[in-house]
Amino acid sequence: MADAEIIPIGTRGQPGRGTGKRPSAAARGLAPKGSTPPRKAPAKKPAPAEQGAADQERPAVEDAPVVASPSLLDPPSDVPVAGPAATSGTRAEERGAGPLAGIPVGDWLAAFQHASKELFGEQWEPQLARFLAFLRRRVTGDYTVDEYGFDAEVTERFFMAALRPVAQKWFRIEVRGVENIPAEGGALVVSNHSGTIPVDGLMTMVSIHDHTGRFLRPLGADLVFRLPVVGAVARKGGATLACSEDAERMLRGGELVGVWPEGFKGIGKPFSERYKLQRFGRGGFVSAALRTGVPIVPLSVVGAEEIYPLVGNIPSLARLLGVPYIPITPLFPLLGPLGLVPLPSKWLLEFGEPIRTDEYDDGAADDPMLVFNVTDQVRETIQQTLYSLLMQRESVFR
Repeated sequence: MADAEIIPIGTRGQPGRGTGKRPSAAARGLAPKGSTPPRKAPAKKPAPAEQGAADQERPAVEDAPVVASPSLLDPPSDVPVAGPAATSGTRAEERGAGPLAGIPVGDWLAAFQHASKELFGEQWEPQLARFLAFLRRRVTGDYTVDEYGFDAEVTERFFMAALRPVAQKWFRIEVRGVENIPAEGGALVVSNHSGTIPVDGLMTMVSIHDHTGRFLRPLGADLVFRLPVVGAVARKGGATLACSEDAERMLRGGELVGVWPEGFKGIGKPFSERYKLQRFGRGGFVSAALRTGVPIVPLSVVGAEEIYPLVGNIPSLARLLGVPYIPITPLFPLLGPLGLVPLPSKWLLEFGEPIRTDEYDDGAADDPMLVFNVTDQVRETIQQTLYSLLMQRESVFR
């Protein structure tokens, strides 16, 4: 055994392998790819004669001072540095360290406070607290909706907030006779209808709420509640179907109910017939007021006729779509969606003296002649007030 030849592991039994002069196949397999340095050819040693000639041609620089050039020793700033520094920066980016990772928490808080002041004003903290409380109630379901689908909180915080700038800045609504609206208890507000699109109903709602603090519960046509989105929004805003049963239940419950007896005949009449009241139907709103004994408050609206001057109609297309009319105005459909922007006319709203119904005997609602007389009284009051307001108005837009 003393004379046995020792073959190192990994040499595959080949002589000269495993002696340290040449790496084995196993060692080369463990090394990462591309890490093996390339072999260099041995430098050719110059001959003695050539070395002497090179020394004679080389200038003498022993006495010259040695100056280190920054451009040679230090890499330029615009050139990426290779080495440990570059590797550490790359690894930091791989770990998720972005350009925002170094912003202090205090700077984030300061930016949040500044944005809150810009959004909610100087009193941003209570405003933000109320908004977060509103979101919490919505998520947890801790809010109230009445039997008709009316959501008072959403109506006040969103619907009224969205309509208020339009009423104040665009139409510049002037309200008169608001003291004729009862501060509490049931009442029926009866108004003329105009404007091609029922914007006057929305402006009446926000005007009454801002001046009295009460919500107007409008009675709408069945077409409104057949529309997918509009119907749900109308329910949340306090509207309900224009039927005697719902109207009487609301009035008995002390609600302020709004009705527009002209219906689509009022908002769809041509511009040449502006401010001429159409027929008030069969007086169903008067019957509801007589049965519940609530006062009738006549309302006259001037200014809504000019927001979309109706100069034409497409009845065939309207029948195809199942709508009362397809309006043609000076701007629509000529300007496309831009033609849907209402003209900024000046609005006047005047609430007349309430017409009492609690003085009539029981069963007065079943007397067709009495119902007709009261209906005609309400209609004539609104028409005469419209003529008076038109004479007082200096211009359509101011």
